[in-house]
Amino acid sequence: MQPATDLARRLAAQAEAVCRHYLSNGHREGRYWLVGDARNTPGRSMFVRLKGGDSGKGAAGKWTDAATGEHGDLLDVIRESCGLINFKDVADEARTFLSMPLAEPEPRFQERRRPAPRGSPEAARRLIGMSQPITGTIVQAYLRRRGITDLRGTGNLRFHPRCYYRPDEHAQTETWPAMIATVTDLDDKITGAHRTWLDPRSRDKAPIDTPRRAMGDLLGNAVRFGIGGEVMAAGEGIETVLSLRQVLPDMPMLAALSAAHLAAILFPDTLRRLYIVRDNDPAGDGARDSLIERANAVGIEVIVVSPALGDFNEDLRARGIEHLRQQSRMQIAPQDVARFMALAA
Repeated sequence: MQPATDLARRLAAQAEAVCRHYLSNGHREGRYWLVGDARNTPGRSMFVRLKGGDSGKGAAGKWTDAATGEHGDLLDVIRESCGLINFKDVADEARTFLSMPLAEPEPRFQERRRPAPRGSPEAARRLIGMSQPITGTIVQAYLRRRGITDLRGTGNLRFHPRCYYRPDEHAQTETWPAMIATVTDLDDKITGAHRTWLDPRSRDKAPIDTPRRAMGDLLGNAVRFGIGGEVMAAGEGIETVLSLRQVLPDMPMLAALSAAHLAAILFPDTLRRLYIVRDNDPAGDGARDSLIERANAVGIEVIVVSPALGDFNEDLRARGIEHLRQQSRMQIAPQDVARFMALAA
């Protein structure tokens, strides 16, 4: 395989052509190419040196994002702008641009992977693909801080160390660590992702205007914990659902991410009893009523479980797991106490 340093050097020799191709939303000013970030966002905070030496700080092809402090070379530009993950794909894309032979020639033409539309299901799938398991990360610390310590069956929660965040289209891009939750449909196909940006110092949500955002196709879909069967619980927030799951670890549950989306979840064909994990507010009441009506119309039994405070995570943090266990035991069907709470009793 062509060494990365050699590929980066060859790209740097054509730095302006690389920028015009992969950072087409930018423009040249003097010796630099200006653009919003390495993902080809419009703006001026990132600058790429077009002329310079072969190596060192002032080398051609080196770039810095003044908004985030990120820096790199033109291989990094190709990776970010094309949404690539593996170095082999980055190297093959670079060779294609440079009209060099691929490392492993394939019989069919290898189509370039273009940036996915912002907020699309494909963008969500790429973000999930670039994230990693949460064990030992700030995501695990954040959940523990909220009283959520039993993380069995949470493989659809991931960690991204530098997830992009922009307050609005005119603001500079920031990067924060983030919890990435996978949104899937009834066939377990990824349709979206939910991001919770985190502050590494406080191990709480990041101090930004909207620390939670979703992307992709959400309507009818959800973040799922466990495999749905005859019995399932559904709530709004990830932390709310995971809090109840601390005392009902074997019950399949889903987080719809908002009251409106909770009211619109799709029911598995196998579902016979649905627990609505209610938030104690007007939006939660509206979602509850809509979901009861829809479920009853197709013959699904509905049982509403309500928190003592604002939501079940608030209950868990303020009153403890034993209180939550006793409150849940009184609200769910006796047969489900034996079936789903046995290990937690």
